[in-house]
Amino acid sequence: MTGPLIQESIPSVLESAKFIAENSKHVQIPMENIEYAAKAIVKSMKVRSYSTKTWNEHALHPKTADRSTVDWIFLVDLLNFSFWSDADSQDASAPHPDRYSVVYKGKSYTGYWSLCAAVNRALDNGIPITDPKFYGQDATDEQLATIFESDTKEKVPMVQERIRVMREAGNVLCDRFEGSFVNCIARAGGSAQTLLSTIVQNFGSFRDIHTFCGRPVSILKRAQILIADIWACFDGQTFGRFDDIDSITMFADYRQALYYLGVLRYSPELISRLKRRENLPTGCPEEVEIRGNSIWSVELVRRYIAEHNLQTSGPTINAILIDFYIWDFAKEHQDDMLVPTHCTRSCFY
Repeated sequence: MTGPLIQESIPSVLESAKFIAENSKHVQIPMENIEYAAKAIVKSMKVRSYSTKTWNEHALHPKTADRSTVDWIFLVDLLNFSFWSDADSQDASAPHPDRYSVVYKGKSYTGYWSLCAAVNRALDNGIPITDPKFYGQDATDEQLATIFESDTKEKVPMVQERIRVMREAGNVLCDRFEGSFVNCIARAGGSAQTLLSTIVQNFGSFRDIHTFCGRPVSILKRAQILIADIWACFDGQTFGRFDDIDSITMFADYRQALYYLGVLRYSPELISRLKRRENLPTGCPEEVEIRGNSIWSVELVRRYIAEHNLQTSGPTINAILIDFYIWDFAKEHQDDMLVPTHCTRSCFY
């Protein structure tokens, strides 16, 4: 059984990001570069026609949109953390041959896509992996570990932590939400912020809240991306209808692309640590500064686009769509990045 519903005040992500940016020592936002980044992003997003429909274009994402899809998205975003590899010491686009990967339908996948491939592989084999009762109560630890079976030398990172969060979340869904994340969405009444609060208050592994300069700050990467993925998958309709979706921020994880675009600047000391691939413990000042400034820099870009009417057509460019673009941009230009991504092992991202 799970514990009682947690009732607590959750700091606003945007207010937290602003506070972090104003009190950072190792990461800064060069304001003079916001205009350039905003114009470059808008220009590129027009060419590529970014919208909610972009989400469904990825080969491993569901092509249907129903209740089962909601539970697929919940499980994937529950487990969407720490897929970077110690084997990839050069942080290059071509993965090390030993890096954890999953072969699905004849193609090898790494990173986030290895997770999608593992879930889809299990479903194809008749394993009800997206059923909260199965992963929360019925399956053995060995059965859950087998879902992540590697097709290379390296094993999936943090497998025991993945099993733990599956157990926790599956039990919460069964005990409090009638066995499906669909019922969490229903209780939110079309409000992304209400759903965000429900997620953070009920599911411990989504509680991405830390202490910075003596006060709690929210990052909430996986909780926000869960809402954004549902919004995108359902094209803002049915389960994906949120009247305040534009209140969701970007999803702060490993964002060297923002440094490349000039909207983040690191201290020489931090750059040296990144190049040495030192571990930054989750919640340490440098790690919180990278993530908080990432959120605030994207918010400043979003505001510049809106205030200067840079967008002339298409869906409103919110922080979610900017995030989708930056994620793809980072993958496509990974070999051009000026600094490596930071190394943090955490269930939060």
